[in-house]
Amino acid sequence: MFTKELLDKSSQLRKKWEDEVRRIVAKNPDQKPHWSTVSDLEIKRLYGPEDIKDMDFERDIGYPGQFPFLRGVQATGYRGKYWTFRMFSGMGDAEVTNKRWHFLLNSGQTGLSTAFDFPTLMGYDTDSPKARGECGKCGVAIDTIEDFLTLVKGIPLGEITTSMTINPPATVLWAMYCAAAEIQGVPLSKIGGTIQNDMLKEFIAQKTLMCPPEPSVKLISDTVEFGTKYVPKWNTISISGYHIREAGATAVQELAFTLRDGMEYVEDVIKRKGLDVDEFAPRLSFFFNSHIDFFEEIAKMRAARRIWAKAMRDRYKAKNERSLWMRFHTQTAGCSLTAQQPYNNVVRTATEALAAVLGGTQSLHTNSLDEVLCLPSDHAVQIALRTQQIIAEETGVANTIDPLAGSYFVEALTNEMEEKAWEYIEKIDEMGGMVAAIEKSYPQLEISDAAYKFQRQIDSGEKIMVGVNKYITEDEVEIPFVEIDDTVEKEQIERLNAVRRKRDNRKVAECLNDIRNACKKGENVMPYCIEAVKNYCSVQEICDVYREVYGEYRDPGVY
Repeated sequence: MFTKELLDKSSQLRKKWEDEVRRIVAKNPDQKPHWSTVSDLEIKRLYGPEDIKDMDFERDIGYPGQFPFLRGVQATGYRGKYWTFRMFSGMGDAEVTNKRWHFLLNSGQTGLSTAFDFPTLMGYDTDSPKARGECGKCGVAIDTIEDFLTLVKGIPLGEITTSMTINPPATVLWAMYCAAAEIQGVPLSKIGGTIQNDMLKEFIAQKTLMCPPEPSVKLISDTVEFGTKYVPKWNTISISGYHIREAGATAVQELAFTLRDGMEYVEDVIKRKGLDVDEFAPRLSFFFNSHIDFFEEIAKMRAARRIWAKAMRDRYKAKNERSLWMRFHTQTAGCSLTAQQPYNNVVRTATEALAAVLGGTQSLHTNSLDEVLCLPSDHAVQIALRTQQIIAEETGVANTIDPLAGSYFVEALTNEMEEKAWEYIEKIDEMGGMVAAIEKSYPQLEISDAAYKFQRQIDSGEKIMVGVNKYITEDEVEIPFVEIDDTVEKEQIERLNAVRRKRDNRKVAECLNDIRNACKKGENVMPYCIEAVKNYCSVQEICDVYREVYGEYRDPGVY
């Protein structure tokens, strides 16, 4: 990166600066003894050429759209197209969520994203004894395709992309989306979007669980194979670090565990389905958390692209350049929001969103100020959307690509995060892969230790959360609460029972038996799932077949 003469000169100037710093610090000591990122990476007082002297510009930095894609996968950055403004929404029943979707689209949102309630997330219908009291409380309730058709009413599925945060029942909800598109007259080759569909991170962090790891990964590989053949514009998995971070992981752990999960899926599809890596890798996508430490998050996202490009080229011998691309969605950090002084959350979200944009995200959700308290109100979610629009249209950060490239600090921090992430990845390799590591509870325990350490730092005041352990006030701020009335559950059950009365239950039994046989034979379940939902099989009925054939998983609960 630098000539010997420049480094020698820099060394001389640095010595002079260090002498001056020692003189000042002797009179005025630093405010705190240890300066570090939120994740506890030590930060030097100053960075200079010496900190990145071993970097090679072509090998390590390059240009946007060129290997190693550190500076982004698109050659034109945001000049050709802004990131997708994709606000996460889902509440009550399908009709209420559909109204929120239309409200957001009318407010300038450019992509849809939906959360499902806990019964749906866990593969249960609303009338299950295990589901009572949870209908619509943390997302939209979906039991049958009739609900799904209400959800997408007035949404042109061939023109807008939709992201669905669904994991154990991902095959079922995606089958409903595919069936809904066909009912709209839109061929599967024209629809685009993403299903989260990442079970490894569920075992590690989020814990919406259904079947054991091995068959869970098999179902994911089924969706990858089906999408590759029939739904070429769909991202059949969103390999998610977001929930790993929300569980208490450091930025390095989020980076390492997410990318190693991705490698596990690549290996399974190649081994189980016999697909060439270049057939499916271009449609893999990722999902990261943008936390409050501004530069750490930017460095993490830049490092992620470089690690993935190297892994796909060197480990899996990908030839298609698009297979080397890491495309990712970002959401600002829910775990950074506070119930105390909730309007501070607007500032936190704006800072985190700006880091995501400077990190080169392709899609972004900004959290609402009230999400730590309740489902977001129309007012709060509009502020969150306007945050993205102001960043895009007013701040000038989209004018040039990767504007922080070449920064001594940013490049050094990016290198450090990559190095530490590879250490984790290689350790998991030695264990036999991510499934084996999960069975040994390795990532779970690493995250647990990190979360405990961070909480101790908050409790001691070593790390600051404004309004929580510093600048505390007694003033109470009134935040309107969005609550889901219990009548939603009653009405949802009535709709579900009406569907059961009108459908052909003999055909339902045939469809479920076809799925059962496909599971036992190791066939791809997706065609059978699409046929089943068209015949009004419910989410739980299909998931119960999975539980019957593959068994039910119980988290060991290690700490």
